[in-house]
Amino acid sequence: MKPESYPLEPAHLWEHFYQISCVPRPSGSEAALRDKLIALAAERDCKWATDQRGNLVIYVPGTHGMERSAPVVIQNHLDMVTVKTDDCEHDFSRDPISLELEAGWLGADRTTLGADNGLGCAAALALMTDAHVVHPPLELLFTVEEETGLYGAAEFDASLLTGTRMLNLDTEDWGELFIGCAGGRGWILRKSLPREPAAGHAGEETAAFRLNLRGLAGGHSGIQIHQQLGNAIKLLGEWLHEAETLGVKVFAFDGGVAHNVIPREACVSFLADPSRLQALEDLNRELLLRWRAYLPEPDQKLSLEIVPTEPGEPLTLSSQSELRQLLALFPHGAQSYNLEQPADLVDLSINLAVLRLDADGLFLESTLRYFNASQADTLARQVLAIAELFSCQVEDTVDYPGWEPDFNNPLLQKTVDLYRELFQQTPQVKAIHAGLECGILKSKKPELDIVSFGPTIRGAHSPGERVEVATVTPFWELLTGLLQRL
Repeated sequence: MKPESYPLEPAHLWEHFYQISCVPRPSGSEAALRDKLIALAAERDCKWATDQRGNLVIYVPGTHGMERSAPVVIQNHLDMVTVKTDDCEHDFSRDPISLELEAGWLGADRTTLGADNGLGCAAALALMTDAHVVHPPLELLFTVEEETGLYGAAEFDASLLTGTRMLNLDTEDWGELFIGCAGGRGWILRKSLPREPAAGHAGEETAAFRLNLRGLAGGHSGIQIHQQLGNAIKLLGEWLHEAETLGVKVFAFDGGVAHNVIPREACVSFLADPSRLQALEDLNRELLLRWRAYLPEPDQKLSLEIVPTEPGEPLTLSSQSELRQLLALFPHGAQSYNLEQPADLVDLSINLAVLRLDADGLFLESTLRYFNASQADTLARQVLAIAELFSCQVEDTVDYPGWEPDFNNPLLQKTVDLYRELFQQTPQVKAIHAGLECGILKSKKPELDIVSFGPTIRGAHSPGERVEVATVTPFWELLTGLLQRL
């Protein structure tokens, strides 16, 4: 159901976004939405094609007078990050997104919104269905599994495209044009950690507890990594370092949801002497004061809560020591900044994204982002050295190229000129510390000229994701005006 005062203009764009929001589309489960788009293309007598991975291209003929113009590629991804708050019962496999409008921002009820990249998809579909738009032939490219590692783009059959100019609609800062993006590498580390009987030593009194760390903002591990947001996994590593002196024995750990999300929540389950519970509560208060003293404003709602739980077999002392040391040594956050662009452009970063300790052992997932591959090699060696030091099994997960900025891009100049004409301002031309699919697609079609832009989206990859409604109309005006001139 549409929220009250749901945006009305641009009409086709907002209606398509609403319809997209009604179709579940976690990464790897985009088939229902893809089928809906194919049906829409068939209604418009537009040809379409898919490749073996499930990427979709819809071919939209040029409008009157532009039928023989060179085609333009409009590129977006179908999937969305699926994150929700603990108190939300939303099922991303079946439930539509519950939209909410507040103070000029469209968001969702305690879940990710899917404006990343649903708004771009909606704009692409609006180009096909809005009879008032003048455009050359369009190749609407919708990729799959972007959020889990750009897998759709990596396996895209580039022979489905003929265009040599591409507009990517997957960036999140209106007023900025992006002509470069980071590359990425990632790993999963696994390790078996021995345990001891839950009964412990004779005469030792223990009870089982779970510590819940909640209230961090979380967010996108690329475009928000410079904000120094708290990482729930790293913070619980600090807690473990302090709590070991109070005799805690860890038997479970669970933090993070995806490789491209800064972990906003985590929990650790442990055995402890109930008489030490007050000391642990005192430690929690001390750590909260310490962390809030340097964490940014979005993280100030951070909380620690100890609750009873079912017992489990704890790690041996040596295994727990390994876990504590691994958490302390594993890098996270911005590692270096660009020397020539504003300080919010990170050259190299790494996200400690997921850590689980259960009956199967230790599972850790991490990704790094880079502009300079040689600089990334140094950080990658550090990660692999840590894995070797702790005898972890290593699995490579993602490995995709960056998109080197090209300031002589003819498409860029046309976009800048039109932006100035429409809005009497000069847009910022930037690179982005995120893994846009542009880098992969350009590696498959080097002749592509690419520009990326989009409306303002905040909190992507978190339940606070929202889009600033006032930026959508100018975004649409730039998109449609540019196509009319190409």
